[in-house]
Amino acid sequence: MAASRSRHLDTQLQHTGTAQFDPLTGAAPVALPAIRTSTVRFRDLDALAAAHAARARGERRVTYGRMGMDTHAALEDVFCQLEGGQRAFLASSGLGAITLAMMALLNAGDHVLIADCAYGPVRTLDSTVLSRFGVQASYCRGTVEAFEAQRRPETRMLYVESPGSLLFEMLDLPALAEYARQHDMVMVVDNTWGSGYIYQPLALGADVSVVAGTKYVGGHSDLMLGAVVVNDADLARRLGDNHYALGMSVSADDAWLALRGVRTLPIRMRESARNAMAVCEFLATRPEVQRIYHPAWPADPGHALWKRDCTGSNGMLAVALKLDGAAVRRFVNALKLFAIGYSWGGFESLVQLVEPASLKLHGYWADDGCAVVRLHVGLESADDLIEDLAQALQAAS
Repeated sequence: MAASRSRHLDTQLQHTGTAQFDPLTGAAPVALPAIRTSTVRFRDLDALAAAHAARARGERRVTYGRMGMDTHAALEDVFCQLEGGQRAFLASSGLGAITLAMMALLNAGDHVLIADCAYGPVRTLDSTVLSRFGVQASYCRGTVEAFEAQRRPETRMLYVESPGSLLFEMLDLPALAEYARQHDMVMVVDNTWGSGYIYQPLALGADVSVVAGTKYVGGHSDLMLGAVVVNDADLARRLGDNHYALGMSVSADDAWLALRGVRTLPIRMRESARNAMAVCEFLATRPEVQRIYHPAWPADPGHALWKRDCTGSNGMLAVALKLDGAAVRRFVNALKLFAIGYSWGGFESLVQLVEPASLKLHGYWADDGCAVVRLHVGLESADDLIEDLAQALQAAS
């Protein structure tokens, strides 16, 4: 694959994972094709043996189509560039990537500490899979003090998401990474919010970074994708062995869509962040608003950590509204430009009415009686989005 040697990630994302020039014609496509195959053929038995030997050393070599050909390898390179990692493993969704990380790095009898702000389905993975295989989990606030109170002799993993799901709580990743090292724990971070472009947990001390490429990497709400990225060779070997054993595979077409989407990630994320900040400024003027949850917002409690550890922001925010149940439903239903939906990271704006039962799991939640609405601010005109929010607030009242 062709790659840029520039130190600027914007430039690297335009040149990583592109096609090499054909040695006979001297030509190459701008976009690497989606290479689909179930079967890989070899020139001779020596070539096959060399591929097996390279795989045994932990290198990426393909012997069967499930592992993916050039399109998949190109996308893995892109995730490594984004996250500052050496190896990346693709999964069919973000939750699939989380599952791979936990199944590969935990054994029966192990205990994992999980920040209570982590993606909700992690609890389902725990209750339906991990517990059945003899892995125990504890949940608490994502601080060293809270984790230390729950740590056991058999604790082997520290799992966090930063900023946290739903309320975007910033965690002190360098402090948590140092704590994990002191107690011989593998630290896994869900970095879907940052997607490598504005936040790099590996550089902050994490051992494993997990990303849902469904969100900002794909960027067009038309694919499901996950990735696990590491620097350590032993972790890469364990992940690779389990990736193979679990039969994980990603469609070549989805890998191609992600490659196409990531080329515009810098522009999309910056514009979405700019629009989100304009929405925050508007919301801060409204009497219905109790609190804004958005780490780039100066009044957010995690703003100092965001300034220290991140290089930018995105379109995700939540807002606590002084509205009762009926009024907040009127607000959500009255929105014209914000579609009701659970995902985010695409070009479109979305709204989710967060259930109180989900919020009660988050120690970061103020529990002030306000309704919480999560917004993804997309690429529409910020003026139009603000006008839409204003009319919906009027309808709610």
